[in-house]
Amino acid sequence: MLSDQNIEEHCINTIRLLAADAVQKANSGHPGMPMGAAPMAHVLWTRYMNYNPENPDWPNRDRFVLSAGHGCMLQYSLLHLTGYDLSLDDIKNFRQLHSKTPGHPEYGLTPGVEVTTGPLGQGFANAIGMAIAQKYLKAHYNRPEFPIIDYHIYAICSDGDMMEGITSEAASIAGHLELGNLIYLYDDNHISIEGSTDLAFNEDVGKRFEAYNWHVQIVENGNDLEAISNAIRNAKVEIQRPSLIKVRTQIGYGSPNKIDKADAHGSPLGEDEVKKTKTNLGFDPDKYFQIPKSVKDFYEKVKEEGIRKEKEWNVLYKNYQKAFPELSKELEQLRDGKPKPDWHKALPDFKDIEKIATRKASGKVLNAIASYFPGLIGGSADLAPSTDTQLKAFNDFSPEDRSGRNFHFGVREHSMGAILNGMALTNGIIPYGATFLIFSEYMRPPIRLAAIMKIKPIFIFTHDSIGLGEDGTTHQPVEQLLSLRSIPNLTLIRPADANETVAAWQAALEHTGGPVAMVLTRQDLPVISQSKYAKASGLLKGAYTLSEAAQKPQLILIGTGSEVHLLLEAQTVLSKDGIDANVVSMPSWELFDKQPETYKEKILPKTIRKRLVVEAGTSLGWQKYATDDGIIIGIDTFGSSAPADALFKEYGFTVENIVNKAKELLSRK
Repeated sequence: MLSDQNIEEHCINTIRLLAADAVQKANSGHPGMPMGAAPMAHVLWTRYMNYNPENPDWPNRDRFVLSAGHGCMLQYSLLHLTGYDLSLDDIKNFRQLHSKTPGHPEYGLTPGVEVTTGPLGQGFANAIGMAIAQKYLKAHYNRPEFPIIDYHIYAICSDGDMMEGITSEAASIAGHLELGNLIYLYDDNHISIEGSTDLAFNEDVGKRFEAYNWHVQIVENGNDLEAISNAIRNAKVEIQRPSLIKVRTQIGYGSPNKIDKADAHGSPLGEDEVKKTKTNLGFDPDKYFQIPKSVKDFYEKVKEEGIRKEKEWNVLYKNYQKAFPELSKELEQLRDGKPKPDWHKALPDFKDIEKIATRKASGKVLNAIASYFPGLIGGSADLAPSTDTQLKAFNDFSPEDRSGRNFHFGVREHSMGAILNGMALTNGIIPYGATFLIFSEYMRPPIRLAAIMKIKPIFIFTHDSIGLGEDGTTHQPVEQLLSLRSIPNLTLIRPADANETVAAWQAALEHTGGPVAMVLTRQDLPVISQSKYAKASGLLKGAYTLSEAAQKPQLILIGTGSEVHLLLEAQTVLSKDGIDANVVSMPSWELFDKQPETYKEKILPKTIRKRLVVEAGTSLGWQKYATDDGIIIGIDTFGSSAPADALFKEYGFTVENIVNKAKELLSRK
C-alpha cells in the first residue's frame, strides 16, 4: 500500500502525464508549465481550496485563476480528477474543434473555469477584481456569526505574467487596497519561449512586490509539498496584505531531456520523450492518459470534502435567511441581477435644461439610480471630475471602508479594464469604469476579453471627438469609434443628448450578452425636445426616426452623438428650400442590427438610397448604412489643437456644410 506521501506524488505525476499526453495527442500546446507547477496546484486544490465540483457556482467557493493560461492542461487535469463535468474524453480532445478543453481556459465553456485567460497579465488583474467584489459583498451582507461570504481568490501566475505591464499596475492597486483575500502562487521556472528569462528579466520580483505592499514568501523547491503548504497557510493568516508565494519550479519536471529547457514551454515533448518521462515517473510507458485507482480514490475524497463544505454553508445560509430575511432577499435579488422595484421612475428628466454635456447627464443618471442597484459600483482612471462618475451619496472603497461604491483606479486604464472584468464575473456586481475615449486604446485587451466572455462591465468613455478641443491631436479620438464597433459582442452607444443618455443607461443596465461602451461628450449639447421630436426611448432599438419630413422624404440624414442636433437644424434649412428629409439618430449599430428586418426597413427604407451620414469620427464602416448612393461626413485624418467650435467648423461639422452636401447628394444621378 502506498504511503500518503507516495499517493500524493502519484497524484502529482498523474497530472504531469495527463498534460504531456494531451499535448502530444494534439501535437500542440504547453506541457512544461503543468509538469513543473503540478505540486503547488495539487496542494492548493486538495488542502486549501473550498469548492464543490457538483455545483461549480456555489456562491462561497474559492476562486481559482490560472493567469498562466497557456498551462491550461494543469487546470483541466485537476477539474477532471476532482470530479467536475469534464470527462477523460474531453481531456483527450484537447485543443480540438468544439472541445471543452481549448488551448487557453475559457469562461462559460469549461465547468470550473472562472475567467478566460490567455494574454498574460489579464488573469492576474482579473483576480484583483474578484477580490474587490468579495470585499464589497462581504462588507454589505455578512453579519456577526454569519460569514456567508468568506472565500479566497487564488491564482497561479508565471514569469511572463510578471513581465507584462498590466501586472505592475494591478499589483500596485491591490497592495494599496490591502486585499488580503488574494493569494498568488508564482511559478518561477526561469524559462520563457526564447530561453532563459535572464535574457530580458533579472529583477528581484519579491522585493518589487514588497514595495507594492504585498506579503511575499519564497519556496526554494517546487516539489516540497510541505513548504508549499506552509506558505499557503501563512498567506491565509495574513489578512491585511495580498500574498505572493514565489515557488522555484523546473519546467518540464519529470522529463529526462526537456527539464529546464525552453523546448518544454510551447511544444510537445515528442513521443519518445513522453515514454521516457512515464518510465522516469514510474508509469507504464506504453499506456496513455493513465489514472491509477489510488489517484482516483484520493481525489474522490477531495470531492466528498467539497460537497460537505457546501452542505455546511447551506445550513449557515438558511440560518442567515431566518435571522436577516430582508438582507438575504436583497442579496438574492442582487445575484439574480434584479434591481429594486420602480427604478425607472427615478430616471431624471431634462426638459427644463437647455444644454448639457452627455457626460454630465450621465453623472446625473448614475446618481439618480444608484440606490436602486446595490451592485452598481465603479470609478475612473483618475478622471472622476471629468467623466462625472462619482456617486455622491456613497463613500469611496478603501482599506478602511469596504462598503464604499466609488473606486479610484489611478492612472491605470489597462488594469482598470481587467479589474472591472473580475468584478463583473462576481454574480450581482455591475461594474463601470471611466476614462477618455482616446484611452480606450490602453484598455483593448480587457474590452476584447469581456466581449469573448459575454460579461457586462460598462465602459464609460467621455471626450468623444475633436469636441474635446484644445488638448489637441493626441487626445482627440478619430478611429476609436470604429475600432470599438469592430469587436464582436461589444455594444457601443453614443447618445445625442441628455434624454438619449438616460435611455443609454437603461439599455446598458438591461443588456445581456456582452459589455457596453457608452461614448459621451465633453462639450454641452442642446437637449432635444421630447414633445417636438420622437421620444429618446427609440435609442433602445439602436436607431430611430427622430424627425420625420413634412412630405415624402427625398433623403435621410443619419448621425450620432453631438452631430444629431446639427442634422435637425439642417433639416429645417433644407425644408425651407423645398427639400424634405428624415433625421435618423443612430446611437448604436449593434442594437439596430439586432432589430427585425421590418423595423430596419421602416427606419432605412431601401427605396431611399440618398443618405447623408454625419459623425465626428472616421467614415470607414458607415458605408453599409449610407449605401453606395450616399455621402459620409467624417474625419479621416487627425485633429488639431483649438477650441471645439473652431474645430467643428474646420472639419465640416456645420449646418451649412451638411446642407450643401445634402444638395450635392440630391443633384447626383
